[in-house]
Amino acid sequence: MKKHLFTSYRLGDHLLDNRFVMAPMTRSRSTQPGDIPNSLMAEYYEQRSSAGLIITEASQVSLQGKGYARTPGIYTKEQIDGWKKTTDKVHKKGAKIFLQLWHVGRVSSSLVNGLVPIAPSALEAQDTSVYIFEDSVEKDATFVPVDIPRAMSIHDIDNVVKEFAQGAKNAIDAGFDGVEIHGANGYLIDQFLRSNSNHRLDEYGLTKQGRVRLLLRITEAVIKEIGSDRTGVRLSPFIRFKDMDDPEILDTTMLAAQELNKLDVAYLHLCEADWDDAPKISTEFRTELRSTFSNTIIATGNKTPEEGGELIRDNLVDLIGFGRMFLTNPDYPKRVSVNASMNEISDTHTLFGGGTKVGYTDYPFLDEK
Repeated sequence: MKKHLFTSYRLGDHLLDNRFVMAPMTRSRSTQPGDIPNSLMAEYYEQRSSAGLIITEASQVSLQGKGYARTPGIYTKEQIDGWKKTTDKVHKKGAKIFLQLWHVGRVSSSLVNGLVPIAPSALEAQDTSVYIFEDSVEKDATFVPVDIPRAMSIHDIDNVVKEFAQGAKNAIDAGFDGVEIHGANGYLIDQFLRSNSNHRLDEYGLTKQGRVRLLLRITEAVIKEIGSDRTGVRLSPFIRFKDMDDPEILDTTMLAAQELNKLDVAYLHLCEADWDDAPKISTEFRTELRSTFSNTIIATGNKTPEEGGELIRDNLVDLIGFGRMFLTNPDYPKRVSVNASMNEISDTHTLFGGGTKVGYTDYPFLDEK
């Protein structure tokens, strides 16, 4: 079934060489101060340009939107110029690359950015931590609990919408082919989508229609800046970590998909749980989503190439995202094509941060072994 992954695919105006997607993965390698993308990051993405589509690590749209140390931003000139190094290298390899736009909301600490986190409601995310680096030469991240957030005013909401729109414009200025709005994994947009984290009594809460309002406003603003064909959205209805267990989220997700379909966004990206006993996404849900959303669907969640190929064959999804396999295998599609062995994670301490090539750009290609 994996043969289906090697067929070309048209994503809007972009013809992808294959259906492998390098999924977004936080790596915390940006240059400090300023959270500036750098040449090492450009090398990392260039190495993995055999993916049909690369979606970058999440990049905050403002300092307020930052939740972890050394993650890159997309709101200053220096950050835009830094990202150009990546887009130039990836495009020279013939690949397509989207930037993931990010605001963490309540998943932050003043130790990270010096600011009180903001969220739909003043509810702390239980059992949730973020990381800092206490010593500039120390490669291990130090995890700290998140702060209690401040409930957002309407002015805050309007400002966040503007930040996403500006971030999208900045991404195109940096040479990206499009952007992915991060509405998943317990971050700001996901916090608005869920009834357990959104206790608002205004038009941004109370009902499913209210809870999807921020996502739709952000998406509309991004589309106005760069066009629907360059705008994707990521959601994670089956993921409950970061204190996000909401019994209504599947219905809310389907409503969001219906409204995003009306906006004609380029794709909907499902971030699916990838641990051993994670809930399985039913064929019924996938079938309903396919009938609700007309454009490209991406599924990411520790799938084997065979499992991904089956989903494509059955017309339930169009593209398959791979995270850790691209992290450790820069030439992952080639390895899949020849049934080669895969590199393993060399050092878990370098997954987040490190600042050097070790555990980042030093994973060997197949022809280097």
